[in-house]
This record gives sequence, C-alpha cells and structure tokens, in this order.
Amino acid sequence: MSQNPDDDRLEELREQKLQELQENQGGGDGGREEAMEAQREQADAQRKAVLRQHLTDGARKRLNTVKMSRESFGEQVEQQIVALAQSGRLREKIDEEKMKELLREMKPDSKSFNISRR
Repeated sequence: MSQNPDDDRLEELREQKLQELQENQGGGDGGREEAMEAQREQADAQRKAVLRQHLTDGARKRLNTVKMSRESFGEQVEQQIVALAQSGRLREKIDEEKMKELLREMKPDSKSFNISRR
C-alpha cells in the first residue's frame, strides 16, 4: 500500500459502504420493502408535482376537500388529472370552475328514492 493516504481512506470507505449495503440486502425482504417504499414515495412526489403544475390554488383546495370527504373518489380524480396531463391533453391550468365540471362528470350516478305517501 504505497498509495497516498487519501487513496487508502477512500478504499476503506468504499469497503465499508459495500459491507453496509450487503448487510442491508442480507435481511431478506427488508431491502426489497425499503426499495418499494422509496419507489412509492417517489411516485407520490411526482404525482403531487404534476397536480401542482396543472391545478390552480382554488382547484387544489377543492380537490383536497373532496379527498377529505371521499378519499377513493378524490384519488380517482387525481389519477384522471395526472393521466390527462401526461397524455398532453391539458393545455392550460385547471381552475376551480373546470374542477367543479370535472367532478360532476366523474361523480358516480346517485341513486334517487321516490317515496310516495298514501
């Protein structure tokens, strides 16, 4: 090891990092779960960035309100907006009025009950 001391230190750090990575992966599914969690977080961050880019503040507030009351429906709307944005069909930002219209279009058919009294 007639290298310079910085090279020796760098080699030690590389070996230590390699050993840490092997220990983390040696846990079986632990490393895989962490990777999947990181991937989910990254996808969530990308989805939020797309929504922030294509929704005005009013539309974002309305979408958040919908998600608070009916989470699954709110997520469907988010997915629809992201799909529209990624396909290039959104040319301008969605404002609150357009969000209302989109929510009306996507709203599941409500069941109405007619009660007649005799």
